[in-house]
Amino acid sequence: METLCYQTLPDQNAFILRTGTERFLQFGEGNFLRGFVDYFIDCANERMGLDNKVIVVQPIKSGLADVINRQDGLYHLYLRGGEPSAPQVQSRLVSSISRAIDPYRDFEAFLACAEQPELRFIVSNTTEAGISCRTEDRLEDCPAASFPGKLTQLLWKRYQCFGQQKGKGFIVLSCELIDHNGQELKKCVQTYAGRWGLPEDFLNWLEEENVFCDTLVDRIITGYPKEDAERLNQENGVEDRLLDTGEPFAFWAIQGPEWMKQELPFEQAGLPVVIVPDSSYYKKRKVRILNGAQTGISLAAYLMGSDISLDYMACPLCVRFVRRMIYDEIIPYLQLDDADMRAFADQVMVRLNNPFIQHSLLAISLNSVSKWKARVWPSLLAYWEQNGELPVCTVFSLAALLEFYHLHSKNAQGYYGAREGIPYPVRDDQDVLEFFWEHREDTPEKLVRFCGETVFPEIGGIPKLAEQLAGLLADIRQQGIRTVFDTLMDE
Repeated sequence: METLCYQTLPDQNAFILRTGTERFLQFGEGNFLRGFVDYFIDCANERMGLDNKVIVVQPIKSGLADVINRQDGLYHLYLRGGEPSAPQVQSRLVSSISRAIDPYRDFEAFLACAEQPELRFIVSNTTEAGISCRTEDRLEDCPAASFPGKLTQLLWKRYQCFGQQKGKGFIVLSCELIDHNGQELKKCVQTYAGRWGLPEDFLNWLEEENVFCDTLVDRIITGYPKEDAERLNQENGVEDRLLDTGEPFAFWAIQGPEWMKQELPFEQAGLPVVIVPDSSYYKKRKVRILNGAQTGISLAAYLMGSDISLDYMACPLCVRFVRRMIYDEIIPYLQLDDADMRAFADQVMVRLNNPFIQHSLLAISLNSVSKWKARVWPSLLAYWEQNGELPVCTVFSLAALLEFYHLHSKNAQGYYGAREGIPYPVRDDQDVLEFFWEHREDTPEKLVRFCGETVFPEIGGIPKLAEQLAGLLADIRQQGIRTVFDTLMDE
C-alpha cells in the first residue's frame, strides 16, 4: 500500500491546503498537538479562507520528523464519541503541517525558521517536565538539550534578524499541563538569557515584542488506533502512519490581550477557543467539575469492581453518585456562571461515557492524595462553609480514598492494597505510602486522627468530619464498600 502524501492522495472533495504561509512553529509532533492545535488551524483555514501552515520541530532526538515529511504533513484524525449504544465517529484529513525539522540533524534549518518574517506563533507541548532549565545547556549547542534552551536559541536568532522592527516578535502558546505554563516558560528563557550573557537589549525586546500566554487545554487524545489502523488504511486506500484519534469535545483557553483575536481568529471560525485576559475561570471549571468528579468516584468505583470509567458509567447508582456530586455538591458553590457550569457538566457526563476511551482507574489513582486535595477538597470546604453540614457524596469519596490506601503488602516494586484478595498497586509520594504502611493496622478512628495530623491536616479544620469519616470507614470494612455505597445512594 502506498504511503499517504499529496502525490498519492485519493480524489476527494474534502478541504486540502497544499501550500500556504508558515506562521506557526510547533515544538512537539505527538498525538496531542496534531489532534488539538493543528486540527484547529486546519479548520480555521477552511472556514476563514486562511493559509496558515505549521513547521513542526522534533523536541527530542527520537521522533516522527521523518514520518511527517514522508507524508507531506498529512494525516487522518478520527474524533470518536457518542454513547456505548450509539457510537459516533467524525474523520478529517488534516493538511495544516507543512514540514518537520529534526534540530539534532539539521540545526541550521531550525535556526533558519527565525529568519522567516511571516513566522508569528510558537506552540509547544513537551510534557510537564519539558519546561525546565538544564545547567549544561549552552548557547553554542546544536541544539540545546532542553526545550526552553532551544526556544531561547531561536529567540536570540529572531532578535538578531528583526530586533529593530516592531511586530516581529512571537506569540508563544504553551500547552504543557502545568500551572502558569506560559509564564514558567518565559522565566526559563530569561534564565538562559542571563546565564548565556545575552545583552539587556535582548531582554527588553523579549518583554516588549513577545507575548508568553498561559493556556488551558482540554481534549482527550487517544492517539494511534493500533487495533483499527489496518482497517482504516484500507478504507482510505493509503497507509497513514500518523493516524490520530480523540474525543469530539475540545476547549482551549488562551490568556492574552484582546488584540490577539485578530491575529488568531479561532473564535471567529466557530472553534471552541477563547482568548481572555484571565483564564482562571476556565481552570476552576475544569478542575472542580471534570477532574473533581473523576477523582471523586474513581477509587470507590475501583474497589467496587470497576476497572475503567465506562464500567462505573454502566452502573445506575454510580451515575447517580457522579451527578449528585457534580450538580448538588460542586456547582452550587463554585460562585461561577451557573448555566455555563451546568452546560459544562452535561458535557462531562457524556465524555465519561465515551465508548472509545478506556480510562484505567488504576492509572487515574496515581497520586490520589494530592489530587483529592487540589480537586475535591475546595468543593467540600465551600459546601460546609455555606451549609454548615457536610456533602454526603464528597465525604464518602474521601472515605473510599482511605480504604483504597489500606495497604496489605509491599515489595521492591512498591506498595499494594487488595480488592477481593487480589493485590493492586498504590502509587503516590514515598512519604504518603510510608504513612499508610505504618498505620495499616490502625482502627478507622485512629487512622483518621493520624491523617488529620499528617497527610490530611485539613480534616481537623471542619467539625464532625473526622467522626463521619471514621464511621464510614468502619462500615466499609465491616459491611463492604458496595453495601455501604448502595445504602448511601438509596437514601
